Amino acid sequence: MSKIVKYVGLGFQKDSITIAIADEGRDGNVRLHGKIHNDLGQHDNVMSKLISENTELRCAYEAGPCGYTIYRHLKRQGIDCVVGALALIPKKAGDQVKNDRRDATNLAKLHHSGDLTPVYVPDETNEALQDLVQTRKDISMTLRKAKQQIIAFVLRQGLS
Repeated sequence: MSKIVKYVGLGFQKDSITIAIADEGRDGNVRLHGKIHNDLGQHDNVMSKLISENTELRCAYEAGPCGYTIYRHLKRQGIDCVVGALALIPKKAGDQVKNDRRDATNLAKLHHSGDLTPVYVPDETNEALQDLVQTRKDISMTLRKAKQQIIAFVLRQGLS
């Protein structure tokens, strides 16, 4: 017996996750499943309700500041997951308003159709190293701006 595939789009915010599901099949009807708190326990409850013996879940979400925690969590549970490149997600000309419901629905549709471009997901060590390098870069830029502001202040006061 072949498995039924459900394509799950996840729209993330700091404190919530919006879930949309595209059913397998030619038309791939997309329905909004709901909104939950951004909590791994609640996320697991929803995923366990969606999955059954003959169902395979394929999840997708946008790369962003939330990182790859959910990706790694889903992979450890044996659930297929991709992180989509935000810049490469096609958008309609009039579709400028961004909200979780649209994001989740659009991600489910694109993942179902195969039009979602995945990004490279670094392992935890590489991600920590990237965070460290980015933090150093940000601090260096802040220091440079502060020096420029002090020099400009000194010049304005004629104290050079």
